[in-house]
Amino acid sequence: MRRKDREVTEIRELMKIIEQCKICRIAMQDQDGLYIVPVNFGYLYLNNQLVIYFHSAREGRKIAALQENSAVAFEMDCEHRLITADVACQYGYSFKSIIGNGRAFFVHDVEEKKIAMFELMKHQTGQNFSFDEHMVDCVSVLKIVVDHFTGKEQGDVAPGIK
Repeated sequence: MRRKDREVTEIRELMKIIEQCKICRIAMQDQDGLYIVPVNFGYLYLNNQLVIYFHSAREGRKIAALQENSAVAFEMDCEHRLITADVACQYGYSFKSIIGNGRAFFVHDVEEKKIAMFELMKHQTGQNFSFDEHMVDCVSVLKIVVDHFTGKEQGDVAPGIK
């Protein structure tokens, strides 16, 4: 990261950012080129490993792309706020973000699919839902096993102002 002064390195702070974000954009590549999709997600951070869960229809470009190539990049952001100023060049934007990369895997195990859907709904709604085998059988469930991720925080100071 070029701007080390904006980098978030503490795992607790990184997890706070992830908790605030509700949409994750997943970038992948297929035979037609680069492809990016926004998805609702849930996550687990266990034993120093971040895993991002999402669900999908059983077919489509995203599914085909991930069957061909499991390498992905992802991005999520939150706490958006325009920073105003008297001069156009001093305007800025405050935000927090996470970017990273990893590998996407299809989840076939019914119990893991239930956990994934539980975490997704808990993250999105703050509520605990239970899922039976029939419910999780209706969708594809995928997980990104994250290889690397970083956080960034752009605060209340507009560019060029210190």
